Amino acid sequence: MPAKKILVTGAAGYIGSILIPQLLESGNRIIALDNFMYNQTPLLDCCHNGNLSIVRGDARNEELIKPLIYDADFILPLACIVGAPACDYDRTAAQSVNLEAILTLLRLKNKNQAIIFPNTNSGYGIGQKDIYCDETTPLRPITLYARLKVSAEKAIMENKDSISLRLATVFGLSPRMRLDLLVNDLAHKAVTDGYAMIYEPHAKRNYIHVRDVVRAFIHCIDKFEDMKNEIYNVGLSDANLSKWELCQEIQKQLPNFDFFEGKGKDPDKRDYIVSNEKIEKTGFKPQISLQEGIAELIKGFQIIRQRHFSNI
Repeated sequence: MPAKKILVTGAAGYIGSILIPQLLESGNRIIALDNFMYNQTPLLDCCHNGNLSIVRGDARNEELIKPLIYDADFILPLACIVGAPACDYDRTAAQSVNLEAILTLLRLKNKNQAIIFPNTNSGYGIGQKDIYCDETTPLRPITLYARLKVSAEKAIMENKDSISLRLATVFGLSPRMRLDLLVNDLAHKAVTDGYAMIYEPHAKRNYIHVRDVVRAFIHCIDKFEDMKNEIYNVGLSDANLSKWELCQEIQKQLPNFDFFEGKGKDPDKRDYIVSNEKIEKTGFKPQISLQEGIAELIKGFQIIRQRHFSNI
């Protein structure tokens, strides 16, 4: 594929800090926008690349966005208040970043500019037992986070030249690490504490490694004309697991890990299994298994012990 000019908002985040180096490696010109609100420094190793421009600023700032979006071929709006707890902590920021900033992008872009949007499959809410959620399944978002992402997806898909990726629960190491994601959190507790308390232990969800998320974005860029104007689930088809089953997978690698059910309730009650067949038919297949990701995390947590790597 010829090199593209790509605007990435939230470029220094959990996904962006892996995505940007991969996009640069292919010769693309990247405008990386981030407000660096978590004081992270993951893009320093890319600053030598002449095809990278870094803009420190807010994705909600229309005057800032206008010149950045002007001649971009692709727009990847990664800027987001991610996760139910973070959105509940600051509902105003969640509304303005997760939805209003997207609407601003849609208003400013021209009809020839392509958008690839990272949605969440948590919009499925509570599914039906043993029935896989596919892209035609009605959305029943439970949390503010999921409702805002569903609304943003709806607005994006009303425009031509768009793709929405409904991401499974993401896991794995990243230069802008997050410990609040379920697999990362439980693996961290297994390594550092030796035990974990879990709520709604039999609630199921799907999982995907952060590097496979990056591969999915690149796959969509490379095959955009064939894939555009569609929604795709992105996850590991062999990893529709309950929280309890996830802990068992961690325990296979850390036999001394103990886990038990907490008596409280998880406000995020989503519970579903997901089909990823649609994107697999386009030629995309994840490369990193859940077990490989857990092994990676266990090694990484010999380095990371601080608990400040989260979104709240």
